[in-house]
Amino acid sequence: MTTDETTGADTKGERTRRRILLAARKTFATVGYERATIRAIAAAADADKSSVIKYFGNKQQLFREAVHWDIPIDELTAVDTGITAEQQIRAMLEGWAKDPISPMSVLLRASMTSEEAAEMLREHVTANSVDAIAKHMGHLPDARLRAGVYSAMMMGLASGRYLLRFPDLAEADLEDVIRVAAPVIRTLIDPDPKQAKTRR
Repeated sequence: MTTDETTGADTKGERTRRRILLAARKTFATVGYERATIRAIAAAADADKSSVIKYFGNKQQLFREAVHWDIPIDELTAVDTGITAEQQIRAMLEGWAKDPISPMSVLLRASMTSEEAAEMLREHVTANSVDAIAKHMGHLPDARLRAGVYSAMMMGLASGRYLLRFPDLAEADLEDVIRVAAPVIRTLIDPDPKQAKTRR
């Protein structure tokens, strides 16, 4: 096989893989993790079951890849914590949660009905959000607690606005949501020294 042929085969394989991932997100978002089947996902991707198994192994691994998303805390962290809070809320609500089949949305939806999906969400948020935020608050004795509350609030904003669709939150302008939520987030990541908890 020539180099050109190998490249062509790899490209075709990557296209098939992306098609399966997209079909998987749509299927998981529609029927949930428990009811989704490899056969149904393969059919939606116009692929055969063996291709899904070839690229992903099993449903659990396919789900893990389909719902993985990066939480670029470091990229969204500025010297001004007010800007940081706004940037993080905006990035989550504009990019990670709004699309009903984005990895974050699919995982949030699935976690409401599947303990396995809920565990994946806990692992992902802890490793990619709590750990990262706590690192930036290392000077505070309750940094991990604050990071945990921060992550819960961000997940609550996302699920309340796009999944549960609480009317006042879902119908509000994004800028108004940021205006109201950013100061609260800022008090978590950059508290007044007089109010910050200290060790005794």
